[in-house]
Amino acid sequence: MEPADLTVRYTLPTSHRLADKPAFDRVFAEAARSGDRYFTVLHAANSLAHPRLGMVVSRKVASRSVTRNRIRRVVRESFRTHQHEIAAKDLVVLARTEARAATNAELSDSLARHWRSASA
Repeated sequence: MEPADLTVRYTLPTSHRLADKPAFDRVFAEAARSGDRYFTVLHAANSLAHPRLGMVVSRKVASRSVTRNRIRRVVRESFRTHQHEIAAKDLVVLARTEARAATNAELSDSLARHWRSASA
């Protein structure tokens, strides 16, 4: 008897991303907010069966593209691994300036708290 394959594959398809301005505008208009020293997360219900992610990491937050991209990678990875715990909502993550100096672990912990509050 072979053991069951218990591994779950978490992917982040394009359908799980906010891609156009009207979607971002709707979240900004209808959103509930949660915030800490690293991020502000806006979340609004959607009519889909899954959450969607949008990110804003501006040059004011981190002037170097390497730093902005690191923050984006951490946000995407955290969302990818927690997406099955998040309610069907559209989320926009706004990075704050303190995020550029934070470690990846600190950013991940912060995002995990935001995902929990968005699902509540």
